Amino acid sequence: MNKLPVGCNLKCRACAHRMMSQKDSEIQKETWLKGVLSHWTYALSPIVSPLPERRWGYRNKVSLIAEWNSYRWIFGMNVRKQVISLQECPIHSATVKNVLTWLSSKMPPFTLFPLSIYVQAGAQATLILKTKELPNLDWLKNTLNSLNQTGLEGLWLHLHPSAGRRLFGSGVWKLLWGKPRSYNEHGLIYGPTAFQQLIPELYNHSLLETIKFLSPQKDSGILDLYSGSGATLRQWTDAGSAAIGVETSAEAIENAAINAPGARLLRGTCSQRLPQLNEWIKSIPINKRLAYVNPPRTGIEPDVREWLAIKARPQRIAYLSCSAGTLARDLLYLEEKGYEVKHITPYDFFPNTYHVETLACLSL
Repeated sequence: MNKLPVGCNLKCRACAHRMMSQKDSEIQKETWLKGVLSHWTYALSPIVSPLPERRWGYRNKVSLIAEWNSYRWIFGMNVRKQVISLQECPIHSATVKNVLTWLSSKMPPFTLFPLSIYVQAGAQATLILKTKELPNLDWLKNTLNSLNQTGLEGLWLHLHPSAGRRLFGSGVWKLLWGKPRSYNEHGLIYGPTAFQQLIPELYNHSLLETIKFLSPQKDSGILDLYSGSGATLRQWTDAGSAAIGVETSAEAIENAAINAPGARLLRGTCSQRLPQLNEWIKSIPINKRLAYVNPPRTGIEPDVREWLAIKARPQRIAYLSCSAGTLARDLLYLEEKGYEVKHITPYDFFPNTYHVETLACLSL
C-alpha cells in the first residue's frame, strides 16, 4: 500500500486506487475486465499505462462545486451533504491548482458573486452561476491581468439557473478574459465545454492502434460516431478518406469544422442523424466502409447499433469505450451479426481511479 499523496483529502471518493501501487491498480483493473469481458479473454491485451511520473498532476479537466464558507471559497465535491475541498488534489494539474488559488484570493463573497460550479477544460475555464441575472463584475477590473500567471488562456462566465447534472445550458455566455479558444498538444482547437483525453501520450498510443487497425485509404469511407471536436476525423481526412462525423455539441461541431475541414459534420444524436448517415454511406462501396465509435457510458443506441451492423456493414470497426459493461453488450450484438472481435486493449486514461477505457477492434 502506498503512502497517501500530499494534498489528498481522505474524505474524497474520486480516486479509489490512490493507496495502491501502480502494479496493484493495473492488476485490479485487468482482473475486473477479464470478468466483464470474459467472452473475449482470448483477445484481451495487458493494460497500457502511463509512465509512473504521469500518474499524478494529469487532470486538467475538472468540474468542482464552489461554496462560500463564511470567510473563504471552497472548491470540491459533495460528500454527505458537505462540500470537501479538493483545491490541493494531487491529481489536478498545476494550471488547475493555480487558477483555484487565484479565484480563492480574488473573488468576492457569494452575496456579491453567486458562483455555483467551476469547470476547467485545459486552458479554458468557466464560472457557472445558478442565476439568470448578470452580477456586478467590477471586482474583475483590476485583477484579471494576473491570470496570465496561472496558465489559463480563457475565462468564461455562464448563467445557468438549473446547473447540476447538466453543467451547461442555453443561458448567457460571457468571455471575461483571454481568448475564446485554445490549442491542445495535438494542435487541435477546443473551447470551454470540450472533452479530451487527459494524458496525451496515452491517447496517441490508442489513436495509433486505431489507425493501424482501420488502415484508412484514399478510397475509404469512415463513419465517426460521437466524433467530438474532430481529433479522429482529422486522421481520416489526412489519410485522404471520406469521413462523416456526428456530435451533439454545437461547440464541438464548430471546432471540428476547423480541425477536420474535409469531413462532413452532422449535429445531433446518432439516432437522429440515421437518415443522413444512410444516404451518405450509399456512396461508399461496401468493401471500403470503416467505422470508429466513441460513445458515452450508455454505449451505442440500439437503433444505431442495428443500422451499423445490418445496413452500413463497415468492414472494420474500432470502438473506444468508457464502460466495459455496455461494450460487452454491444460486442455480443455485433458478433451475432457476423463481426469478430480481433483484439481488445485497455487504457489507463485515469490513473489512481477505478476507471479504465477499452479499445475493441472488430472485423467481418
